[in-house]
Amino acid sequence: MGLKTKEEYIESIRALKPTAFMFGERLTNVVDNPRIRAGIEATAATYEMALKPENRDLFTTISPLINEPVCRFTLPPSSIEDLVARVKINRKMANYVGTCHQRCTGLDCLSTLAIVTYDIDKKYGTKYNANYIEFLKHMQKNDLAANAGVTDVKGDRSLAPNEQVDKDMFLHVVEKTDKGIVVRGAKAHQTGSLSAHEIIVLPTRAMGKADKDYAIAFAIPSDTKGLIHVVGRSTLDKRELEGCDIGNVFYSKYCPTLIFDNVFVPWERVFMCGETEFAVEMVIRFSSFHRQSHGGCKSGRIDCMIGTALTLMDYNGTTKMSHLRQKVIDMIHRAETLYGCCLASSYEGYKEPSGTYFIDTVLANASKIHEGKELAEASRLMIDACGGFVADLPSDKDFENPEIGSLLKKYLKGVDGIPVENRVKMYRLAEKLAMESADSISDIHGGGSPEAHRVTIFRETNLEDKKKAAKRLAGIDK
Repeated sequence: MGLKTKEEYIESIRALKPTAFMFGERLTNVVDNPRIRAGIEATAATYEMALKPENRDLFTTISPLINEPVCRFTLPPSSIEDLVARVKINRKMANYVGTCHQRCTGLDCLSTLAIVTYDIDKKYGTKYNANYIEFLKHMQKNDLAANAGVTDVKGDRSLAPNEQVDKDMFLHVVEKTDKGIVVRGAKAHQTGSLSAHEIIVLPTRAMGKADKDYAIAFAIPSDTKGLIHVVGRSTLDKRELEGCDIGNVFYSKYCPTLIFDNVFVPWERVFMCGETEFAVEMVIRFSSFHRQSHGGCKSGRIDCMIGTALTLMDYNGTTKMSHLRQKVIDMIHRAETLYGCCLASSYEGYKEPSGTYFIDTVLANASKIHEGKELAEASRLMIDACGGFVADLPSDKDFENPEIGSLLKKYLKGVDGIPVENRVKMYRLAEKLAMESADSISDIHGGGSPEAHRVTIFRETNLEDKKKAAKRLAGIDK
């Protein structure tokens, strides 16, 4: 089939019939719902960007698996160049859509499975890698988007999955047949699940032997029977539905909870089932790949914040104020530090036995710790540079009101020659970038909690080498 156009992607999502709820009501048409459509448009932008002539060399390449051009969002990395391209594409996409494009997690899952299914097969003689390869061919030939179903709802977090009072707090196998498995549970924070063709499920944590039923990985279409998407709230979510005060007028982000209500998965779509010791490898590989993705994405998001601050400084007549320029510089160095860390994690990558390349986990996790603190700081700096109307600008409906609209336009004008409408639009964008809770709040835990990043850094760092260096300098032989 080859690379999809943006229009072909949207129509392929329209052809799906997922079970979805939002604000207590069942959605019968997700594609034309303004709230969900803004998220679908963000994913559609990946298809649009891939076909732009100036982007083709970065976004597309020939797949050695099907010997056809594919989008890199369906290509597990087989070289350092591929690892680097992941970061550059994510920054370019975030710069273009100003929010989450919702496609990196699918690639993170595909990259993880390329490594871990090979490792499981090597130990147990299973056929998970063959299942994965056929699924990957399907993804590439049809240029599909995938969602990562990783984060379980977890229940009582002091208890292992098998110890939970309600066994459904972690997704698990409830039945096995000759044809496949039946699973039940829920996955939370599923960014863009209704924008995806496929849901790829991985374990959320390390598993003990008693957690065998929970050590599962598989893929299913996003409209599979028994799979329920429940769209979560975010700070500005109803503005798309109301058609005003939107900010980012093209793209947005939404995060459903996915409920697996006795969902059937055929064996050919199963990539792990009961091999508990490999659950931790799945988690480490996915989280590291995803933290690398974040650095590219969030540096691109800060780019949008920088552009917003600079534009409003032009509109407000504050461009020459040195303290505001300093704030912009502080935003720039935060973006470049994130970007540089993730590029470094790519350049320090290496080839796994499966042939897939993996990143430097310490550098990727260092980037994510930096992001968890500094994205919020970049947002604060943007608001400071833009001014107070980020917080309480009157509604578009007030500007359209015949009684007060002209007065608002008179008093909210900035630099002469700049239409007041442009100033209002830019303030709305600043508000969206600062307040879209799906990004600015969940980003602290997005890709794993800050403590998980610190634990990974400590575990993966060669501490003995550092001690040896110190002892040599001090003249200590042992």
